[in-house]
Amino acid sequence: MTVLVTGCAGFIGSHLTESLLQDGRAVVGVDCFNDNYHRRNKLANLERAREWSSFEFIPIELSQADLLDILAEVDTVYHLAAEPGVRSSWGGRFGQYLRNNVQATQNVLESVHASGQAHRVVYASSSSVYGQAESRPTREDVRCQPMSPYGVTKLSAEHLCSLYHVNHGVDAVSLRYFSVYGPRQRPDMAFSAFCRAIAAGDSLTVYGDGEQSRDFTFVDDVVRATRAAGETPGLGGSVLNIGGGDEVTVNRALELLGEYAGRPLDVSYLEVQHGDVRSTSADVTRARELLGFEPQARFEDGLREEFEWFMARSSPLVS
Repeated sequence: MTVLVTGCAGFIGSHLTESLLQDGRAVVGVDCFNDNYHRRNKLANLERAREWSSFEFIPIELSQADLLDILAEVDTVYHLAAEPGVRSSWGGRFGQYLRNNVQATQNVLESVHASGQAHRVVYASSSSVYGQAESRPTREDVRCQPMSPYGVTKLSAEHLCSLYHVNHGVDAVSLRYFSVYGPRQRPDMAFSAFCRAIAAGDSLTVYGDGEQSRDFTFVDDVVRATRAAGETPGLGGSVLNIGGGDEVTVNRALELLGEYAGRPLDVSYLEVQHGDVRSTSADVTRARELLGFEPQARFEDGLREEFEWFMARSSPLVS
């Protein structure tokens, strides 16, 4: 069977695409190469996928595209395309977040409904919908209070998935990813920026005191959970946390990166940025029960893998 992966040239989307291809699935991948990071990096993300004859790439603007012909060929939609980033969602770029996170999701859901076919839609949401959560580990029924425009758009798209499920029977599932890391991580994300600074011998910049913590989730665990959500029956209307199982401070991650680099790191601490939360921690009970999900990667091993991948690249990521 053939599946559709939106955002196939992105960090998580490219890993998901390769996983599906390796298991014999045909994949139609779409991406618009928007300017959230350099086109060269996204093209590099697709290098392995393009080796499969069962992969078809279609460059399209998802918020406006006619998807009916594509949907006629597929049985599952993995909707990962988005305008990412908390800090850049303030100010003049907000229109892009509305278009690429809200309008694009509405177009996917409306197209699935119009197709008249029973597609499973797996929507990639974010822990940013919680803001500074009222309790940790955070369950899915905790009140969502986004602290950034990005979080607002991701929650809005979740609501669209629910609306289309309740009103039109669209078989949509939302996954709230917690701080995904690993090879191919976006250049604007912390570990990628840290590795780039280490490679260049530059000072590393941390916003805050470094004691802020995250439930970091390795990309391979995210891919397994996402595929399970696409293949497990009876999930329509569900919202599930996908977390790594360990709450780690930024300072602990810096200690590890210093060990991997074999030298002390020069770190500059600046003021906390608007929209950044102090800590996140996922309660994955629901994903465990419905998907059989258990995070497998140890944080130390996953961070080392990202570090070694970055250092082995002949041409570093463009920031």
